[in-house]
Amino acid sequence: MFDLDDFQPLKLEHRPLFSEHYSKYPPRHSENVFTTLISWSHFVKPYFLLRDDNLMIMTKVEGKPRFRMPLGERRPEIVRRLAEISAEHGSAFSLVLIDNDSRAWLESLFPKAEFAKHPDYFDYIYLAPDLADLEGKKYLKIRSKLNRFRKQNAGYTVERMCRQNIEEIRKFLKRWCLWKDCESDPMLDNERLAIMYTVEHCFELGLEGLAVRINGDIEAVTMFESLCQDTGVVHFEKAMPSFEGLYQAINNESAKVLAERHMYINRQSDLGIEGLRTAKQRYHPVMMLEVQNMTRPDLKAADSGPVHY
Repeated sequence: MFDLDDFQPLKLEHRPLFSEHYSKYPPRHSENVFTTLISWSHFVKPYFLLRDDNLMIMTKVEGKPRFRMPLGERRPEIVRRLAEISAEHGSAFSLVLIDNDSRAWLESLFPKAEFAKHPDYFDYIYLAPDLADLEGKKYLKIRSKLNRFRKQNAGYTVERMCRQNIEEIRKFLKRWCLWKDCESDPMLDNERLAIMYTVEHCFELGLEGLAVRINGDIEAVTMFESLCQDTGVVHFEKAMPSFEGLYQAINNESAKVLAERHMYINRQSDLGIEGLRTAKQRYHPVMMLEVQNMTRPDLKAADSGPVHY
């Protein structure tokens, strides 16, 4: 049917193939978005294979394959083969990033398999009008910070990302990383590389973005795109700390743009980072997109690698 060698490394040139397939089988989880895969390719090392109208995504952790739930028509022979390859190469995970609907189907195919939820990779889903309007008591503190920011920075402006300001955006992100000392933390440094790749290829990737300018300088930036027909996904959001309420401002501005054509906003996962989790919960997600891994009990001890995808 297919083997590990049939998978090919993901490259920027493969975006049209992904776009065509995703028009029929849109991804729901942010980790399967082409932009996420390609911008983090230095870290997750993504590969893919399109076979029988199924798009299969593989990453490698310490040389061992990790297969995601295929996107396409459900075919038992496809997932069985992926499980076989995982076992052949000593990976404890037969499949990863499985949503709840897919789990119910997989349980009928693999009655002895075990499933473990992975909350660090649950995506936060919000109602776009909620984040755009910030109405009600639950958003009172956020509105207060936002209003204070607007009063203290009455002359700030919001502009769309374009070819005229992309170099300024790039310089801002470098300045933000210097302030954050990204290179001192492996995760932040990997995020820095992913963000800079995203900015470098933003137009090729079909991304949209906003920049907040204060006193003539860009002080906050965000980038986003459509995930599927009803949902937009925010890839990153960065703001300098010297302006209280600036994060609330850039969040609200992007929400207003996305709410014009989407019902939901996916703001990705918190990766188990406590501060990030608190910040995302503060905006009151309407749901969490749960994911889990399917594990073969006899291979539990075979894969000691970190659970990155």
